[in-house]
This record gives sequence, structure tokens and C-alpha cells, in this order.
Amino acid sequence: MSEKLIGSCIFGQSGGPTAVINASAYGVIRAALDAEEITRVYGANHGIKGVLEDRLFVMDEEDPKELELLLHTPSSELGSCRYKIADPETDDTDYKRILEVFKKYNVRYFFYNGGNDSMDTCNKISRYMESVGYECRVMGVPKTIDNDLFGTDHCPGFASAAKYIATSCMEINKDAKVYDKGMITIVEIMGRHAGWLAASAALATEFGSGPDLIYLPEYDFDMEKFLQDVMDVYTRNGKVFIAVSEGIHYADGSFVSEAKTSSTDGFGHAQLGGLASLLAQIVRERTGAKVRGIEFSLLQRCGAHIASQTDVDEACKAGMEAVRNAVNGVSGKMVAFKRNKDENGNYKCDYVLIPLESVANYEKKVPMEWINEDKNGLKHEFIDYVLPLIQGEPDLPRENSLPRYARLKKVLAK
Repeated sequence: MSEKLIGSCIFGQSGGPTAVINASAYGVIRAALDAEEITRVYGANHGIKGVLEDRLFVMDEEDPKELELLLHTPSSELGSCRYKIADPETDDTDYKRILEVFKKYNVRYFFYNGGNDSMDTCNKISRYMESVGYECRVMGVPKTIDNDLFGTDHCPGFASAAKYIATSCMEINKDAKVYDKGMITIVEIMGRHAGWLAASAALATEFGSGPDLIYLPEYDFDMEKFLQDVMDVYTRNGKVFIAVSEGIHYADGSFVSEAKTSSTDGFGHAQLGGLASLLAQIVRERTGAKVRGIEFSLLQRCGAHIASQTDVDEACKAGMEAVRNAVNGVSGKMVAFKRNKDENGNYKCDYVLIPLESVANYEKKVPMEWINEDKNGLKHEFIDYVLPLIQGEPDLPRENSLPRYARLKKVLAK
């Protein structure tokens, strides 16, 4: 164990929310409050922008019972952002300001909870602090429903989103087949370059009420083949249920989505949407059938009411592991998940550390060997991968039969 480093810490959330990102927040905050090396715990309002703007919440002043409710509170309770900081070697303006704020509050620990771009931010801050000789241990806490973070078996947030998608698909499929007339239903699911979420619809199919066809961005999309696939199922069954990833693209790399050029986020990524409506229109014109397009949109990332208890537990533990390792001298790492089995052969998750630079800006995609030969469905290997992750039903706190979420005071540091 290295020499004790005494000082305060900052925790921030970044990128898209999930159903369990606040479980990671609770893991970090609770472990930090309990660590004798950490003198005060701050929560950054809107991620790194909160640090730059000196908007920090004093987590020490929160009611412990309200903090515990973070375990079942969806979205990013401290506020999120999509803010890209430059490489410190190119422009160190933001880093000088971050250092100024760190010194003001004697921040010696920095925990950042997010996905690919957030780990990039975390890595840059870690490098800069080291370059200027300011001792601050920087740790990344993984998060993304997209499940595309490199170096980890899966990501907190993915399992709960997968469970929501599978359950919703099972329900939609039941509804779409009640009438004695033909019906084609197309569901659009999040996923820009990696198809983990859309693939999760295969769980519904596995258990008797899911899509007939599933299309992922791992393969180039062929419109004519798609229409033939649809017609084959429609001719055979009179009903078709299709799941598509929002990021499906043609061979030239252009997105099928009609909204692909509408705008970009703070990292330059295209804002996708409208794919289900576009495909529904094309299928309707080609087949003459009744076609319904459905977009899950943000519903798939905030469904805490149907979260996976496994996901909640692992998200919280990831936060705790980040603090435990940091106070023991570790810096510049992200907590990652390694799949293992217990003595009875059942799934278990081990927690390992990987360098931030090996995570930042890399994407993990669905293995090609898990996609069927027709490129319109998943093999059983995917089911074996995802099924253990969605297990368990959280005992949700309720008030008047509605969810009882955390109500933080959010006292600003001075």
C-alpha cells in the first residue's frame, strides 16, 4: 500500500443517463464518505463543466437515507454534460482552470462516471495532473447502456436497458398480433455503432414473444435484402415484428436514418432518430400492409422500474472499487468487469483495473460470430452472454404506489 494521500474528492457524471448510473454515484459517495483519507466529498454539477464553473455540491451534508435512494433513482442526479476538452498539449486552458479548482478545495481524488468520451476526459485530466506534478488520483467508473466500452465484459446500465428492451418487445409483440389483419411493426432501438441494445430484443424472441428480424450496425445494411426478408416473413405469417438499431448504415457508411444530418452532440456524433418512421414508410409503400414504427428513445435508458438487480449491484460495486483502489494508491485506471463463475458454476462478476488510455475512444461491438448467417438475427451465444446480466428484481422504494426517488439538498460548496 502506498503512503496515505489526504484530501477531498470530486465525483462527476457524464454522457447519457442510465437506470443505474446513480447506483455508481452512491457507491463512490458512500465509500468516499467512509474513507478516512478523504476529508470531504463533492459532487460536480453537470460533470466536468461543474468543475470548470466551480459548481460543486457538498455530499457530506446530504441525508444518508436520501443518498441510499440513489440506488434506485434513474438518470444522472448530479447532472450530466457532453463537453469535450482539448488535448492538454494543444490547449491547456481548461486544465489550468481544473487545477485551480482542485487546489481551492484540496482535491486529491477525482472519480468520473461515464462512457468512451468520459474515459477520454478522465485520461486527459490524469495525464495533465501528472505532468504538472499535482498529486491527484484519477479513476474512471464505467457507464453506458450501449455496452461498447473496451476492456470490460459489460457496462453498468446495459443490463437494465436490455431488460427493458426485451420486456417491451414481448409486450409489443403481443399487442401487434391481436387483430385478424396483416401488421408489420418496426421498433427502433438505440445504438450508433454497436448493436448490443438492439440485439437484446433477441431475448424476447428466445422466450416466445419477440422480433422475427433484428438488424445491427455491425454489418452493412442492404435495403433490398431487408425488404425481401420482411416479405418472406409477411407472406408466411401475415405479421412481421422487426427490431433495428438506430445506427444501421449502408456500405458507404452513411446512416439509413433520415435524421442523420440534423445535428451533432458535443463530441461531433450524429444525432440519430426517425429510422423506424422512415423504414415504416418504405415498407408500407412496397407491401401495402399496415405498418407501425415505434421509437423507444430515452425510455430504454431510464426504466428503473424494471432494472436488473444484478446491474444495480454491479454499478454500485464499481463505484466502491474505484474509491478503494484510489485510496490504496491507484490512479489512471478504470474499473472493469471480468466474467467468471462461482464454485457452483453460476455467473459471477470480478472487478479488475485497466489503463484509461486503453479504454478511451475505442468501441467494443457485438462479435460477428454471434450474428446469424442471414445478418438478421442473433445466435444463442448472445443469449448465453446477456441472460445472467438481467437477473433480479429490485425492491423499489415507493410512495403512494409511485417510485420514491432521492431528493438531495445539493448544497453548493463555497
